[in-house]
Amino acid sequence: MTITGQPAAPASLGRSRGFNAFWSAQILSVLGDSFAQLAVPLLVLDATGSIATAGLLTGVSGTAAVVAGLFAGVVVDRCDRRALLIGADAARMLLFAVIPLVWWLAPAPPVWPLFVLLPLAAAIGMVFQVAAVTAMRGLVPGAELTRANGRLYAGGALASVVGPALAGAVSGWLGPAGAIAVDAASFGLSAALLTLVRLPRRTAGAAEQGERTGPWAEFLAGARFLLRHPVLRPLTGLLTVFILLTYGMDDVVIYHLKHGLGQSDGTVGLVLAAGAAGTVTGSLAVASLRRRFGFAACWTGAVALTGVAVVALAPTRRPAEVGALLLVYFGCLSVGGICSLSLRQEVTPEHLLGRVTAAFWTIHFSLGGLGAAAFTWLAQHHGTTLTFALAGTGGVAVALAALFTAVRRAAPA
Repeated sequence: MTITGQPAAPASLGRSRGFNAFWSAQILSVLGDSFAQLAVPLLVLDATGSIATAGLLTGVSGTAAVVAGLFAGVVVDRCDRRALLIGADAARMLLFAVIPLVWWLAPAPPVWPLFVLLPLAAAIGMVFQVAAVTAMRGLVPGAELTRANGRLYAGGALASVVGPALAGAVSGWLGPAGAIAVDAASFGLSAALLTLVRLPRRTAGAAEQGERTGPWAEFLAGARFLLRHPVLRPLTGLLTVFILLTYGMDDVVIYHLKHGLGQSDGTVGLVLAAGAAGTVTGSLAVASLRRRFGFAACWTGAVALTGVAVVALAPTRRPAEVGALLLVYFGCLSVGGICSLSLRQEVTPEHLLGRVTAAFWTIHFSLGGLGAAAFTWLAQHHGTTLTFALAGTGGVAVALAALFTAVRRAAPA
């Protein structure tokens, strides 16, 4: 098998230089992504004045990421994961660096290169994300995976808040192309940090050698593992229903604040910042909560509380009330998400971790777009009160359903 780094056991979280470098690189990657989320639409609007073109570009890039996700697991499980992480960031640096060059050198820059460069960057980004999840097992001991994932979530949440603000400031100073140039530099710095990461030696076991029965079997190996595992099977199903209910909740909350409560854009930003604070708080608290209450109580309780918070949004009439409930909602959302991610990392065999991660994400997000479309339509035509009540009740029902499955075990084997 491929050897990545030096054959050493993972160091504890506090003493792991590799994890600290990895954590910093992840924050830079999230920062770069948040720069692009603002700078790319501004660039398209400056060039064409068409929001439809910007939306089409977002859709094409999202489709490219989903398609890449189908194959990312096989690639990650069969290649040097450290090299993949470094190469993915280096490739994204080059792709994003081309955009400002085209914009600065061409008298009338064409938009079509964006439809090539950005979908490629999105596909490579998906490979990076799958590889990052698998790398965690080699960076920290299994007992510290939940705490390590919490630190990653917290850092990512802060970067996603700071990123758009910085992108707006840089766009005002250097223009959207300048902001994308900074985005490219962030990926280059992330790649440099990842060179400090060393992963343990990976050896080919008998199970892995016997598993190589063909490309199609390798492709389906992750999905088969999820469907056969007594805990991950119901957990994946429950989370897929849960995302159907919650994927479009951000849009519904913004609609409620703008059209229901008549608030300004600045107030909306402050309320969403409270949600980001909840994400950070939940991410930092999840390790202690899981250690004290166990997986089942921690995950089920977090899902139930997200549903209660959404139901409680229905009668809100003041922005402060919405902000307080969003803090609870996003805090519990991060607790549940980190618990489920850590469990998959703990129980999945090393040689399958990439494919299981990719299969889970493909299944998990399959209904997200449908849920977002349905609940935003419901909010527009029948009001946010009914929307919050239905979505929140559904979240509580998901938590109750978990009590009748193997998820109710405190420490699933």
